[in-house]
Amino acid sequence: MKVLLVEDSPRLRGTLEKGLRHAGYAVDASGDGRDGLWRAQTSDYDVLILDWMLPGLDGLSLLKRLRDEERDVRVLILTAKDAVADRVMGLESGADDYLVKPFAFAELLARVRALCRRTVRRDGKLLDLTRREFMLLEYLVMRRGALVSRADIEAHIYDESSEPMSNVVDSTVYRLRKKLEVEGQPPLIRTQRGMGYMFEAPA
Repeated sequence: MKVLLVEDSPRLRGTLEKGLRHAGYAVDASGDGRDGLWRAQTSDYDVLILDWMLPGLDGLSLLKRLRDEERDVRVLILTAKDAVADRVMGLESGADDYLVKPFAFAELLARVRALCRRTVRRDGKLLDLTRREFMLLEYLVMRRGALVSRADIEAHIYDESSEPMSNVVDSTVYRLRKKLEVEGQPPLIRTQRGMGYMFEAPA
């Protein structure tokens, strides 16, 4: 899963970024509301962890812009504002969850996992996918019927700090395709050599 973290405290931002990466998430981070909005508008993220009080553009204004543009990203608000009215305002502005500072990292991680949680089955069989395989499947399904390049996949699965090996996408596609196989049925992922991959939903 790919997470965008927008938090203006360098210390907290660094701690959360490190912890989320250790937990297996790809993370992009920003300390400014306008930069955070630009990132959310120009890249696909599964979860946005959003501080309320931000320089440049406050968190709720950022969130409202994304919802007005119908951006389908799950949003967790972080804030010291703990009044019921503030929680209501945050949720009514389009947030999926709300966490008051100070908080335990374990709770934040549990909430992120809950926002990301998806069950993958084919023909009633629960598939045991790694985090990368799930990220790849979700990305391809969201763009089913369209050709997706290797570069697009790398940009979604990996964050700015990591350099994927040259064959990692091909290897992940191969493993995912094998796990999705059902005897007697056509494969769901088609490779167009030199161009990319396409998810083809069964008829």
